[in-house]
Amino acid sequence: MSDRSADIVEAAYVCFTRHGARRTTMSDIAGQAGVSRPALYQYFRSKEDVFRALVERLLADALAASEAAADAGTAPEEKLAGILLAKLELVMRIWRDSPAHAAELLGVETRLAPEALGRYDEAMLALLTRTVQEAYPGADARDAAEMLFAFTRGLEAGVAAPDALPDRLRRGVAIFTAGFTIYPNEPKDQP
Repeated sequence: MSDRSADIVEAAYVCFTRHGARRTTMSDIAGQAGVSRPALYQYFRSKEDVFRALVERLLADALAASEAAADAGTAPEEKLAGILLAKLELVMRIWRDSPAHAAELLGVETRLAPEALGRYDEAMLALLTRTVQEAYPGADARDAAEMLFAFTRGLEAGVAAPDALPDRLRRGVAIFTAGFTIYPNEPKDQP
């Protein structure tokens, strides 16, 4: 992405969080970015294209933060919490920046960028699986990763007090990881 495209995407974030996805116009984005509307169309064909680029950038940033947490020299429980906190932080940021439009923005994200979300989800599950596998060899790593991911999504869905979510996530991860040693992976019956 060029510097100008990145500036436009950043301006779009301001517009989407201020006005919501439906009410934001290409004129709004152009004005916020300091470019003419015709110049904006040289970079993006539509508001939906700008929104998809924004989602791609936000997800890439969140994934990079998750990868950094996975590579940190901390205890396994802290690594898992850090990986998931990066995901949770993205949703919390949208809720903080746009309490009036967050639900709409997160819904539009799902509708307009399903491929990007699918790639992000798979990358996160792979990262969680690898981290669980390395730290808890007896656990069913993929199953554990899916449960941790689903738990985090559940927290995101009930955003009433965003500031309480990180502590709730850490407590949940502690409960899950305690279970990895109590309930080790049992061999599955072969058909």
